[in-house]
Amino acid sequence: MPVERFDLVVIGAGPAGEKGAVQAAYFGKRVCLVERAPRPGGTAVNSGTIPSKSLRETALALASLRQRGLYAVDWTIRPDVTLADLMHRERLVVEAEWQRIHRNLERHGIYVVQGAARFTGPDRLEVRRHGLPHRELEAQAILVASGARPARPAVLPFDDRVVVDSESLLQLEAIPSRLVVVGSGVIGCEYASTFAALGTRVTLVNARDRLLEQLDAEASDAVRDAMTERLDVTVLNGVEVTACRVENGLACTTLSSGVELWSECVLGAVGRVGNTEELDCAAAGLERTPRGHLVVDERFRSGNPRVFAVGDVIGVPTLASTAMEQARVAICHAFDLRYKQRLAPVRPYAVWTIPEVAMVGETEETLRLKGIAYEIARAPFAGNARALITGETDGFVKLLFNPDDQRLLGATIVGNGASELVHVAMTAMLLGGTLDFFIQAVFSYPTLGEAFKYAAYDGLQRLQRRIGAMPGLQRTPVSSPAVDDQSRASD
Repeated sequence: MPVERFDLVVIGAGPAGEKGAVQAAYFGKRVCLVERAPRPGGTAVNSGTIPSKSLRETALALASLRQRGLYAVDWTIRPDVTLADLMHRERLVVEAEWQRIHRNLERHGIYVVQGAARFTGPDRLEVRRHGLPHRELEAQAILVASGARPARPAVLPFDDRVVVDSESLLQLEAIPSRLVVVGSGVIGCEYASTFAALGTRVTLVNARDRLLEQLDAEASDAVRDAMTERLDVTVLNGVEVTACRVENGLACTTLSSGVELWSECVLGAVGRVGNTEELDCAAAGLERTPRGHLVVDERFRSGNPRVFAVGDVIGVPTLASTAMEQARVAICHAFDLRYKQRLAPVRPYAVWTIPEVAMVGETEETLRLKGIAYEIARAPFAGNARALITGETDGFVKLLFNPDDQRLLGATIVGNGASELVHVAMTAMLLGGTLDFFIQAVFSYPTLGEAFKYAAYDGLQRLQRRIGAMPGLQRTPVSSPAVDDQSRASD
């Protein structure tokens, strides 16, 4: 069997694989992209990000109608409605993404092979193709971007009909009337919110003390309150699933508290495992963690100097945005390209619950752990004209800043549009901005973005109160040209 030689072989055509392949081709490298699925895009396009967010948009629209209570408008959901009915837009978006990816790969002259790749040596791969001869590939560098899949703990009897994971959930025909969600991470909380907004009675089982522990505690509490008060989700913290069985088309989930929950569906959302078991990593000298993730250094290089790995296959953060940048950085190191040598030091993080949550930089918890002094600046959406117009007044902008120089340390946003608004705070942090960045800026009115300005005013007022409360010090203005405007903070 002849060996085909390339500068780079990429395993996986998800966001990381696509961007890594294109980055190399941009610099004139001969690239081959291997994808086992019949369509490109990986989990992000085909079974995760795009489908779940599309369903959420439908649910959010319905929830907003309920909350606004439009006069003389009544609506109902047909009892026979299916998930497919609610995801028509998702199919259009997915097909558009397939076409975009194909055009991108073709435009950069990337050779695509469909099949399952496995290592046969440090720089060599075999690609197995259904009904076709295997192919042998050799490369100067290999980028593994094979992604991850939902973990399936043994305590849950997955059958993809009653007990499902985050991928098979969207294949259900009917919207379940009762849903038990096991796991309080991003996926669990997002789907709990979405299905509750569609009218499903949702119980969220959380083995930990609070939801979404990676978030600022105030944001975590806001999500829990919105779930329980607005969407009527039952949140059970500090309990675990000890058993689960399916009887007559219903699931009975037993908790460590002794409670039994009956439901039409159980969603297991307890993390993800790397897609590496079929790669024969030992043949290439690659190290795997117990959850199947590949071990890499800060340049995304594995123990084999010719093999790099990026995206979900190396573990958290499992974000498409970060995975794409990891791939670009890895390719620059693989070919010693003096272009993109590291990830941006400040990166946004978003959770598409109802309401949305987004953050960038530090939280109160991380600052306290690091022993870094900080002050808080807040602006609730309840006082924002745009939020009042849309009826989405739950939420806030929260800024954390250094009290000495007012430099922004982190931001958390809860509420409609949080995933978009967070980039304003990210930009300020990347530029080393202070509260004055927001004070001096002009924000359109009425917009949610105005909340940044009034949060900054709130921060200045907190500083003034702090200075005034310090014994032996005079009440002097904060060193900022904008402090004179603080008396007009409510204008």
